[in-house]
Amino acid sequence: MGYKYCLIGLVFTLSLLACSEQKRAPTVLKTPAVSTADGVSQSVEVRQAQAQPRSVIAMDVYKSPSCGCCGKWVDHAEDRGFSFTTHHPADLNKLKTEWGIAPQYQSCHTVVSDDGYVFEGHIPARFLQQFLAAPPADALGLSVPAMPMGSPGMEMGDRFTPYQVLLLKRDGSAEIYGQVSSPLEQY
Repeated sequence: MGYKYCLIGLVFTLSLLACSEQKRAPTVLKTPAVSTADGVSQSVEVRQAQAQPRSVIAMDVYKSPSCGCCGKWVDHAEDRGFSFTTHHPADLNKLKTEWGIAPQYQSCHTVVSDDGYVFEGHIPARFLQQFLAAPPADALGLSVPAMPMGSPGMEMGDRFTPYQVLLLKRDGSAEIYGQVSSPLEQY
């Protein structure tokens, strides 16, 4: 019986290695917990997430050097597979305007991808991942205007304000890309 599980593990490991170069979100299986050889209960989805290689997405973040909530947002995104080079420009608002982010869509920090997409404010990392996996036609990027209470980086205990993630378009318009109605919907 032990040989069978060893063989299954080997096949699983080889399949992971074969797929490691592909950029895809890890598959999450809704299965009950199982006991490992040492008797520790662990769900299959946790074991698979640990085994799945994660590709890091590098981007630039532009923010004020004194903004603590921006730093917390960077931590949130880095914990979910992003890596940032941080810049502290003398005139951040001028850069936002040059990138096409209208004043009503601006927030405290701006992220720019290698592909030239802009991400404004406290956008949950899951929306960045979703957008980058399949950018909509004519998209400039995403925005969470202002600084909603309870959004990533703006945590204030159990206080939370529902908010929208906006899709910014190259023509200056915007539409709703996602709705976040509870803190759990951010992750």
